[in-house]
Amino acid sequence: MKKILALLLCVVISTMAFGRDKDGYEVNYDGGSVEGVKTGASLRIHIDSKSIRFTKGEEDVLIITANAVTEISYGQDVHRRVGAAIGLAVVSFGIGGLMALTKSKKHFVGLTWADGDKKGGLAIQCDKNDYRGILAALEGVTGKKAADSATMTVKN
Repeated sequence: MKKILALLLCVVISTMAFGRDKDGYEVNYDGGSVEGVKTGASLRIHIDSKSIRFTKGEEDVLIITANAVTEISYGQDVHRRVGAAIGLAVVSFGIGGLMALTKSKKHFVGLTWADGDKKGGLAIQCDKNDYRGILAALEGVTGKKAADSATMTVKN
């Protein structure tokens, strides 16, 4: 009985771990050079061995060949939940005060590409549970190492 349960758990866990990209990852388009897609639009990213596809519903919005990617970047936006704290402070000042101490993180992944004369770039916001997987998949497919935008210095 224990062997059957262990085998069943192995099959279920491996299906969950490796079956994730079957439907792609849910991301939000944060801006870039993709025509016809508005900022904040919900997209799905599908990464396979030769291409990176962005879809909206059943429609392909953008297809980038893996060897055309020139740069992958990662960054995060950390901010305090002030609006939620003010809302809660109306009901209970103590809970609102505690809420003001909490922080929220947003994870962003950027891609730039050059495919002949077709060049572009985009930024997407990823779920906190998915961004590591997306970065690992992009790095593996493209052979490029993701640059952390927090460590980059911009000089004007």
